[in-house]
Amino acid sequence: MDGIGDVTVGVKRGSDELSMYNSPNSGMSSISDGASNGSDSKKLRVEEAPPSRVLHIRKLPNEASETEVISLGLPFGKVTNILTLKGKNQAFLEMGTEEAAITMVNYYTTVTPHVRNVPVYIQYSNHKELKTDAGNQRTQAVLQAVTAVQSGGSPSSDVQEALAAASSPVLRIIIDNMFYPVTLDVLQQIFSKFGTVMKIITFTKNNQFQALLQFSDPVNAQQAKLALDGQNIYNSCCTLRIDFSKLVNLNVKYNNDKSRDYTRPELPAGDGQPSIDPSVAVAFSKDSNSLLGKIPGALSPLSAAAAAAAAAGRVALAGQTGSSGVLLVSNLNEEMVTPQSLFTLFGVYGDVQRVKILYNKKDSALIQMSDANQAQLAMSHLNGQKMYGKIIRVTLSKHQTVALPRDGLDDQGLTKDYANSPLHRFKKPGSKNFQNIFPPSATLHLSNIPQDVTEDDLRLLFSNTGGNVKAFKFFQDRKMALIQMSTVEEATQGLIDLHNYNMGGNQHLRVSFSKSTI
Repeated sequence: MDGIGDVTVGVKRGSDELSMYNSPNSGMSSISDGASNGSDSKKLRVEEAPPSRVLHIRKLPNEASETEVISLGLPFGKVTNILTLKGKNQAFLEMGTEEAAITMVNYYTTVTPHVRNVPVYIQYSNHKELKTDAGNQRTQAVLQAVTAVQSGGSPSSDVQEALAAASSPVLRIIIDNMFYPVTLDVLQQIFSKFGTVMKIITFTKNNQFQALLQFSDPVNAQQAKLALDGQNIYNSCCTLRIDFSKLVNLNVKYNNDKSRDYTRPELPAGDGQPSIDPSVAVAFSKDSNSLLGKIPGALSPLSAAAAAAAAAGRVALAGQTGSSGVLLVSNLNEEMVTPQSLFTLFGVYGDVQRVKILYNKKDSALIQMSDANQAQLAMSHLNGQKMYGKIIRVTLSKHQTVALPRDGLDDQGLTKDYANSPLHRFKKPGSKNFQNIFPPSATLHLSNIPQDVTEDDLRLLFSNTGGNVKAFKFFQDRKMALIQMSTVEEATQGLIDLHNYNMGGNQHLRVSFSKSTI
């Protein structure tokens, strides 16, 4: 391009440096010092320049660095060059492709970009490329570092700092193995140890709980990612998987339990429910097993998480914690109970490994879950529930494992090993079953229903378990349904009898408790 061969990276400060933009016919009159053709000099006139992979950025704060300008373009594709005009608070950013530049401009017309909390303005430049003096090593180092990371390489230590600033202030958070509910307030408490949390949006995608969390500064996002990625919120579950988001700013419309803009407390609540009352936290002891307690400066202990989980009714009360994954269940109906029925009911809350009905006390049984979290979960949900007409008691056992009978010894089928059972609900990491753990309820969720099975078939099936069907509703695709029994006890019986029931054609019915009513 003739006319800009003499432009150098970031240092040229001559008064003529923008003369080419100040002529009325250049299409860039919006940045001239005086009014041009009667138009308002301050008005953003994006439409005046045709799309170009070079973007013109205005109103940058004085202290803005190249890396912060690059960070505006990073989410949209490769950044190939940059020119900053320090005296004018302006910059030019060259993207790898015109498509990337168009996507960027389109995005920033709906979401105002910010650098150091100051709104900046972006429009197409009249230039089709930036010819700059490649001698500016600092800028080239930043660009090389960004390119290396974008192509999967690892940055050298001297550009780590540059990259920290060039990353987005928004983190994308996925929570694996979500045995306990994780709320927006829990995330805010954990992440605010690393900087000011401005906005959070939570949602479910691909059957996984996810969140977008925006810091006031990309460096804080970098620090939080380094410290928290791969950590567990609770002991051995609720694992944080953290990446930088492609978004650089979150647009929050409502302040409720799903989204929050801490900078705008006046936002309406929308359709969401109010957040969990933090006063619930008082009822819970300090959880020394929270691995986040080990991170210097992070939340220790995670009382907010304990409160959130407790408020959702999913965690046993303080004082009942223990490291064992074995439960002692007593006051069972010894005429009716079998290892299989206990496996099915307790399998709603975790993967049952072994069940032993006690030979000398057949109204009691030991149940070994996969880990202590699952044992806690099952205990908090099933203690005090009715099974075969009797209110069962569930406590943590002192045993670490359930022993199998010695070889050749017949214990009348009272001990069963389910370690390799295909019916475990939670063995697949990130399974949607983690998010569908609810207390026993009168309404059951049915899935894997064959196409030819009717409402009458299912009503009859559940009536035959000894209960009274009050309501029924198919989902749209008819592969799933809700069925409501008259009592929680009847629904529990229906689940025990009919989970994994063969509906024909080797299609087995899946049954779980639902949070819905019909």
